[in-house]
Formats: sequence, C-alpha cells, structure tokens
Amino acid sequence: MPFKGMLYNPELLKSADGLICPPYDVISPAFQQKLYGSSPLNAIRLELPMEDDPYAAAASRIAEWFQKGELQNDAVPAIYPYFQTFEDSDGASHTRCGFFAAMRLYDFSEKKVLPHEKTLSGPKADRLNLFRKTQTNISSIFGLYADESKTADRVMKSFAEANEPIIDAQFQGVRNRMWRITDPSLVGEFQQSLQELSVYIADGHHRYDTGVNYRNERAAANPAHTGDEPYNFILTYLANIHDEGLLIFPIHRLVHSLEGFDGAALRSALEEHFTLTELRDRSELKLFFERESSTFTYGVVSPGTVLGITLKSDPQALVDPSRPEALKRLGLVLLHDLVLGKLLGISQEAMAKQSNLTYVKDDREVFEAVESGKVQVGFVVKPTTVEEVLAVSETGEVMPQKSTFFYPKIMTGLVFHSIA
Repeated sequence: MPFKGMLYNPELLKSADGLICPPYDVISPAFQQKLYGSSPLNAIRLELPMEDDPYAAAASRIAEWFQKGELQNDAVPAIYPYFQTFEDSDGASHTRCGFFAAMRLYDFSEKKVLPHEKTLSGPKADRLNLFRKTQTNISSIFGLYADESKTADRVMKSFAEANEPIIDAQFQGVRNRMWRITDPSLVGEFQQSLQELSVYIADGHHRYDTGVNYRNERAAANPAHTGDEPYNFILTYLANIHDEGLLIFPIHRLVHSLEGFDGAALRSALEEHFTLTELRDRSELKLFFERESSTFTYGVVSPGTVLGITLKSDPQALVDPSRPEALKRLGLVLLHDLVLGKLLGISQEAMAKQSNLTYVKDDREVFEAVESGKVQVGFVVKPTTVEEVLAVSETGEVMPQKSTFFYPKIMTGLVFHSIA
C-alpha cells in the first residue's frame, strides 16, 4: 500500500547526511554517541535514544519535532523509490533499487511473508516497547520478492530518470537517494505487479515479528477492528531478487580461545574430507574461489598458512541427518556441522554465544586477526546466494546464525510510518 510518510521538512532534507543512521542492531555505543553528535535531529534519537527511558524519549521527540515543523506528514499517500549506490571491496560500483511501502502483516504460518533467520526474545521486547510508545515504524524492514518481469523496477527507474530525488544523502561511502511517487496509476502498477508474490525477509526479522505482535495487541483492544488500520501494515523496503544491484556479502568465521587447539591435527582431519591446495595470500585465495564452482569450498587461514579446501566426499553423509534437504545443500551448514562441530568440537551453544567463534564481514579482517594472534584459525566462506535464501525460506526452515549480509543496510530517517 502507498502511505502518507512522515519526513523531515524539505529544507532539512537538503542536508540529510546528518539526519540518517543505520538500524539499531548494528550500532555500537561508541557509534551511537557519534551519531548523537552529528545533529540534534539525527534519527538515532528516535531509533536508539540514550536516555534512561528511551521509549518515552523517542515519543516526546516525535511530538516536539512535529510541533516545531521539523517533521511533517505527507498530504497524499505515496510509494518511495530508494536507490543506494556503493562500491564493493574490489572497487566496482553497484546501485541497488527498491522502494518503501506499507506492507500488510501476515503470520509466518500464512506463507505470504517468509523468514530465513531465527529471532530472539530480547530485541523483540525492546522494539515492541518502542512501537507502543511512539506508534511509529521508525526503521524499515528489508523484504525481497521475485518478479522476472521487473515491472516495479521499470516504473521507478523511469520515474527516477525524469525527476530529482527528494533526498540525496551520503553515509559511510553509500549514496542514498529517495523519490516520492503519488500518481495513482503508477502506484497501481507497483501494487498489481506484487499483489500475488511472496516476500522473503532479508533483514529486520525482529521488527517484523514485533509488528505482528503489536497488530495483534491493537486488534484485541479495538472492538471496531477492520484490518485496514495503519497498525496492520509495516514500513518495508522491497527489492526484486532480479535487481542487478542486489548483493549478498559473505560473513567469515574466526575461531578463538579453543582449549587444546592443534593446527596440525586440524589439517590432518581436513585432509580426510577435503582436497587441500596450498596458497600464498589473500589474492590467491580469491582466484581459488573463482576457479572452484563447488558450494563446499572454503579458505582456511592459520599462522603462516593459507589453504583452499574443497569437499571431496558426499556432503549428505557429513551434515546433521535431521536437517532438511535445503539446508544440507548449504556450504555454511557443512562448515558448522563438520568442521566447527565435529572436527573442532565447538558446541552449538558456544557458536550461538560466540564464546569460541566470532564473525567478520571482510576477508581482510580474517588475515589480520590471524596475523595478530587474536584468533587460532579463520575460515573464509563464499557468499550465500539469493536462490539459497529463497529455497530455505520456502521450506519454512531458517539458516545458521550469520548466514547473510545484505549490503548496504537500509538507512533509518529517510521516511517514517505512523501506526497510530
């Protein structure tokens, strides 16, 4: 559905660089402090306030900013195209194209909106309190849909070519541009092209779950509930899986603090299941990955040694037999079940708590961490593909922790959605 967005006023949007911030779950305390210092109106003050009662602080700020005219409601419902232009680690430029809309909330059991990750109770309680106090979706969830016809893509790209964006902001090397489409016929094309499609959550599982809980809470308290109230919808950024700018970056594994770790014994155990290739450095590992088409290919970085390894036996016999077929085909599942679990003896609990395992998004960090002696061994992995995410989502299963990193993050502060 189109919606009447809550936005900063047009004058403020001319210099939106200092107003936007990433979603709450990737903001460290130090970064939170830095964002606070960037502007008294930065969206961090709604998304992750520093006050003792953050929820009340966010609610009173929204009221104050409206009173002063710093926030305004759009007069007409709109769809908001949002393009992010960025460079990958090799310096190649990409533009991911999607749009903000209000998406109807469904229980996962209805199979219209599908997750691919587990959710935790702590973040959901936090976001529910924020929903209750502010009656606003402050940050968006990120959903994927599959439309080979690319109808919505064509509409918004054509509109973007003919119109200046209402926001053009830089943040950490990413250019963020947003437009506003109010023409009912164009909005209708978005709606018609997506009406029968499923949405797969790429990012924002906790916020989506919270949206469902909040809807249920409001519906139970409203004797006149119709299903069309704003609280039945959630602010969502939607991107087509066939968009050329949609990239999933890998998340690499670092093993540390493992008692009795023996690098030679690990190598010997790996030789039983994998073909090992001696490599010199990161660039050779990159070339090795490009040559090896197998999903079950990894880089193993230890002090003084870089190995490229590819599975030489049947993966089905090496992963937990209770796992569904879609998960057995994932390289990360084999790495977790066989290498981290069986060969290194790291329990599922230790992986979840990160007591012996941490995660990094740049393979350079793997080499640096090993070289510095902070970790015992690092595993460089291939990125999960969009097709793998969809295949797992459709089975109703979820992927291992830290399976996907959709870059860049959807910025908070471009547009807010009232659920009052």
